Amino acid sequence: MRSRVALVTGGGGGIGAAVARSLAARGCRVALTYRSRQEEAQRLAAELGGEALALDLADGENIKAVAREVEDKLGAVEILVHNAGMIADSLLAFLPEKDWDQVLAVNLKGPFLLTRALIKGMLRQRWGRVISIASLSGVVGQLGQAHYSAAKGGLIAFTKALARELASYGITANSVAPGFIDTEMLKALPEKKLQQYLEEIPMKRLGRPEEVAALVAFLASEEAGYITGQTLRIDGGIVMA
Repeated sequence: MRSRVALVTGGGGGIGAAVARSLAARGCRVALTYRSRQEEAQRLAAELGGEALALDLADGENIKAVAREVEDKLGAVEILVHNAGMIADSLLAFLPEKDWDQVLAVNLKGPFLLTRALIKGMLRQRWGRVISIASLSGVVGQLGQAHYSAAKGGLIAFTKALARELASYGITANSVAPGFIDTEMLKALPEKKLQQYLEEIPMKRLGRPEEVAALVAFLASEEAGYITGQTLRIDGGIVMA
């Protein structure tokens, strides 16, 4: 992969950090954003020789400012990875409307606004990669995640529509739908719940952030130029259909 400018949202840890490292190892100049993990993001950016920027995906003006700052410092973004997200699990009967609105804003509206802010640079160059980190929840739904599942399902549909719009310009758009990945969020689950999830996975183990990152790096490469509008599941076989 030749030197490209990549922006990875939610790059402070877990999948985002693994994706940032993977793209940097392939020669990309990487900017990553954070919402709360400032110290981790700045340390990683320093390690990779990139930029770490604060981003609130529920704030349209902040999104525009971050897009401008990345372009001013590194150039037009050619690889955009929508990784940032949030959860606020609750059964629908008890789900506060404000949680529904915030989860949709961060997981769905934010990627729309950020893509819109950066897509003109890709169009000018007639090359680009938009990669959305969706979720198994967006493919099959998940108990207690009506809002999160709706947002991630919407992100998948948004990415498919984007693929159709941009294909003739040499820009691809794909989604990656991870299953249960070994991140801090999953480690916070009770041991009994974690074991229940492991029983559902044919491979009987959690996925690693580096495995997701390898798939993202491939989709960002020249070799993946004829793959667009797809949702690639990385879930250890939990969804076979």
